[in-house]
Amino acid sequence: MKDFKDIREAKKETGQIVFDKKINRIPVKIVKDAKGFTAYVDGDKLDTFRNEKDAKRGIDTIIKELT
Repeated sequence: MKDFKDIREAKKETGQIVFDKKINRIPVKIVKDAKGFTAYVDGDKLDTFRNEKDAKRGIDTIIKELT
């Protein structure tokens, strides 16, 4: 039987990593795929944006809300 951890790790991001950094000790990543730019915060998918600038803005907003 699959655990939650197995399911979560099986759904890894596909595409080209365009931004990979830690902001306030929280790892963030932006991946360019066929649909657009997908933002990941601490390994969890945040949202898919049209451009990289909007993705960075979304990451900054969620980091401010989390801290």
